[in-house]
Amino acid sequence: MQTIPTFQTRRLILTPLELTDAPAIQQLFPHWEVVRYLDRRVPWPYPDDGALTYVRDQVLPAVAAGREWHWMIRIADDPAQSIGSISLYDQPGNNRGFWLAPQWQGKGYMREACEAINAYWFETLGRPVMQVPKAVGNLASRRVSEREGMRMIGTQQGDFVCGRLLKEVWEMTREAWLERKPVVNERAGSI
Repeated sequence: MQTIPTFQTRRLILTPLELTDAPAIQQLFPHWEVVRYLDRRVPWPYPDDGALTYVRDQVLPAVAAGREWHWMIRIADDPAQSIGSISLYDQPGNNRGFWLAPQWQGKGYMREACEAINAYWFETLGRPVMQVPKAVGNLASRRVSEREGMRMIGTQQGDFVCGRLLKEVWEMTREAWLERKPVVNERAGSI
């Protein structure tokens, strides 16, 4: 099993997701603004043990198997403050997902987190392409993809927490990433 690194950006610290993060996820995650455009596999209403069950039974086994990589997003000036999560998936057509608690949205944090995670995907893992599906109505997520230079390659039906919607698939190649690549500071180990 490959050790998942910690990343430091200008305003954020991305730490490998652990079972001890479940209480923060349980507090930050179950808001309609966060979950409505996520895959319908997310239970809604979110159960009281939803985060613990998800981290213990889905995330940690997938990480151990080398199929997924998950990070908590934290504020660099206050590392105890979690604000969301970002993940990579070794899954055709779905390579990255993220969520941010409502009070932290609209401040550019997710774009900053994506830069670090994209570098890991393309440079460390050596993947040739990243594909990211999203509900057509998820304009904030679409703006992140547009700003990082992704291009929309198609649409299809998708099942989300809010129901069946059209989804777009956005893509970036490794070559395109390397042409636009921002500088990222990777720190191995804990903070």
